[in-house]
Amino acid sequence: MREDSVRGQLARLPTGPGVYLFRDERDEILYVGKAKSLRARVRSYFNRGGDARAGIDQLVRRVGRVEVIVTQSEAEALHLEQNLVKRHRPPFNVRLRDDKSFPYIAVTVSDPYPRVMFTRERHRRGTVYFGPYANAKKVRETLDVLNRVFQFRPCEGPKPGRHSGIPCLDFHIERCTAPCIGAISEQDYGAIIDGVIEFLSGETRPIRQALERRMRAAAAEERFEEAARYRNRLHAIESLAQRQAADKRAVGTIDVIGLAVEGDRAAVQLFPLRDGKLVDRFAFHLENVAGQDRATILESFCVEHYGGAPAIPPQVVVPPDIEDTEALSAFLGDLRGARVDVRSPQRGEKRRLAALAEENARLALEHDASAAEQKRRRRVEALEQLRESLNLESLPVRIECFDVSNIQGREIVASMAVFVDAQPRTAHYRTFAVRGLEVQDDFAAMAQVVSRRFARLRDAAVPDRYDESFATVPNLVVIDGGKGQLAAALEAMHATFDLPRVAVVALAKREEEVFVPGRSAPIRLERHDPGLQLLQRARDEAHRFALGYHRRRRDTRAFESIFDDLEGIGPARRRAILNHFGSAESFLAASQEELEGVAGLPAKTARAVYAQLHKAGRA
Repeated sequence: MREDSVRGQLARLPTGPGVYLFRDERDEILYVGKAKSLRARVRSYFNRGGDARAGIDQLVRRVGRVEVIVTQSEAEALHLEQNLVKRHRPPFNVRLRDDKSFPYIAVTVSDPYPRVMFTRERHRRGTVYFGPYANAKKVRETLDVLNRVFQFRPCEGPKPGRHSGIPCLDFHIERCTAPCIGAISEQDYGAIIDGVIEFLSGETRPIRQALERRMRAAAAEERFEEAARYRNRLHAIESLAQRQAADKRAVGTIDVIGLAVEGDRAAVQLFPLRDGKLVDRFAFHLENVAGQDRATILESFCVEHYGGAPAIPPQVVVPPDIEDTEALSAFLGDLRGARVDVRSPQRGEKRRLAALAEENARLALEHDASAAEQKRRRRVEALEQLRESLNLESLPVRIECFDVSNIQGREIVASMAVFVDAQPRTAHYRTFAVRGLEVQDDFAAMAQVVSRRFARLRDAAVPDRYDESFATVPNLVVIDGGKGQLAAALEAMHATFDLPRVAVVALAKREEEVFVPGRSAPIRLERHDPGLQLLQRARDEAHRFALGYHRRRRDTRAFESIFDDLEGIGPARRRAILNHFGSAESFLAASQEELEGVAGLPAKTARAVYAQLHKAGRA
């Protein structure tokens, strides 16, 4: 029935350029692609023997509906494809493994004493942004130099300093002018920030001249230590200014891209040349490339990379076998606001650079494959060592670890961390709120959580209650604790459920001893034993997850108690405030301006809330 429906859609496809979306039976997007001719491209997936690329058959089997969007050109289709991929992140599209936004330097000019800080976001009002930059390390180095020269405050929050009213160490090592104790006026601090903005905008001469004047004056008055400090700052700012200038040169600028593909993985090496000099090298790894040709993979990389890059060069050199680059050139030209020449060189220096980039990409892919194989072997070794050490019936492919967290018997919660093939499977982690316990009882809490977990096995056949994590039977259950917790877990499992093939052990924190059923003495594994290290990782993950859940519940309760006395705050506004500030402490410490910035909270209500908090003496 599904195939007949899809075939019917294929007959009505338009012939022009555009974007196609493959959706599954739940109407979720599986894949987004662009085409010169929608009818020819989409039909090629479904024609018998028409597309024999690896992975395509798996995609086609899941397609329940085809959706198309017609555009006027292939370049326009590429823009639309980029936006749809960013919004929906389809599982079958090529993606960068470490997809991060680019770093910026932000100056919070709306604050009385502005901050100068590293950020990856660019949406706050009252903030001036510089960037984006290509390298986060260089941004942090720049901030370090700027802080030594300008001595702006490094503390967080809209207001400077700590509640104690005592300046921090940064003031004593001349990294801050201490506005928190009134050591500098708001006007003088503002002049410092103006200097920072001026420098980051490219005007470096004023600060260099000012530092040189201060250095000469201090030397003339024989204040040599002070003169040396000004000299060091001058050298630092000159070095930073040279780097800033080098980054802004655009004449003779090209990017050379090398691509290597193997199976479901690909590596890209990008060589940026500025004024004919190789100034850096960037390495990228791509996933989900099975079934894609090299031209499509390269195009997908360029769309994702240059879509958020600090700058686009006037020319991009791609591998010699990439021929049709017209749409990519138009796409990059639209982003840059000027023509971008995308070419495949056949001879000369650019051909040599393209070959060099390709060779580096191949080596990076081989290194990545080797590293992945080493990790796989270590995981196999850990699982085999664990089976041998604990005398397990089968290899512990799936490990579930349980931990209970509470403070003096309040807000008792628990977590289940899951490791599959010795790797964390975070999508299968689960949390539990322990019910009906008025006092702290770790044994009863553990028994309840384990019982509830295995009770969910019965839900595997119930569609509305199906949970992939609970529906899978583990090979090994790890309990965080000692003999008591182990006994409680065993009693809960065997009292109701018939699970003869599930092994259960407990890992005690103090001596890292492993307790197993039917044995009075614990098993002591060597500290460097890979099996023990795997158990420790699972235990630490369960503890981290339980603690995080406990803190969230505690903060929610704290918020609830605060809101009990606040007028004008209902459930919706309470959720908005909680999502915005994250904790009761941040909410209580917020300024009136910060409260007015909460989405969904009217300015009048924000002012009333601020007045109530301060009238009550809470903030």
